[in-house]
Amino acid sequence: MRRELHAEWTKLRTVTSTAWLLLAGVALTVAVSAAVAATVSCPAAGCRYDTPKVALTGVQAGQAIVAILAVLVITGEYGTGMIRTTLAAMPRRDAVLAAKATILTGLTLVTGTMSVLGSLLAARLILPGNGFVPAHGQPPLSLADGPTLRAAVGSVLYLALIALLGLGVATVVRDSATAIGVVFGLLYILAVLPVMVSDPDWQRLLWRISPMEAGLAVQSTTRLSSLPLGPWAGLGVLAAWAAGSLLTGGLLLRLRDA
Repeated sequence: MRRELHAEWTKLRTVTSTAWLLLAGVALTVAVSAAVAATVSCPAAGCRYDTPKVALTGVQAGQAIVAILAVLVITGEYGTGMIRTTLAAMPRRDAVLAAKATILTGLTLVTGTMSVLGSLLAARLILPGNGFVPAHGQPPLSLADGPTLRAAVGSVLYLALIALLGLGVATVVRDSATAIGVVFGLLYILAVLPVMVSDPDWQRLLWRISPMEAGLAVQSTTRLSSLPLGPWAGLGVLAAWAAGSLLTGGLLLRLRDA
């Protein structure tokens, strides 16, 4: 698969929009995290904020940029007709999709790490001024803390899985606007549904199958027993969505004409 990887890397790094989208994703994630950190406070009586989760709130916004990039990785070729050239030069269609997924995952892991570390740093600098100090029961954010490290690593993996979900959906749909709409619907509309129903059993079920709500459980570090799914189990739900979309996309890529 070396030839496919080289070809996909060459295409991605020579498209100007790739770098701009990656930089925009990092900037948006850190900016939103910093803004949220600046709006919360912890009085002397104490507070019950999940500090790492607060610090990583920007991931919910940054994932939109990641999803858009993932969609454009393949729909851009369908829009220009370049996909015919790609598949003519590299007829192993499953290898082409695997190469796209590999390069996309690598880029997302790098920029996701930058986004997460930037968000944690911003929150570490801002939160103490809002009362998040040891005297109020809120120690400084540190990756030496096991739950905080898990939230950070999990958030990076979350963004990588969002990218794979977007790539899979785009491979199925083959149209940029439609694919972005579908991915945003899966992420944001499904996340709203649990609060729109009154039945607690349905709320719990909808929360468990929502790729965003379940996936972001990995950021939780307190009151874990109240979550419908554990942190890693929730990330597993998102992984199942990503795997399902990629498998469906791969099958259709092999069966349909370019």
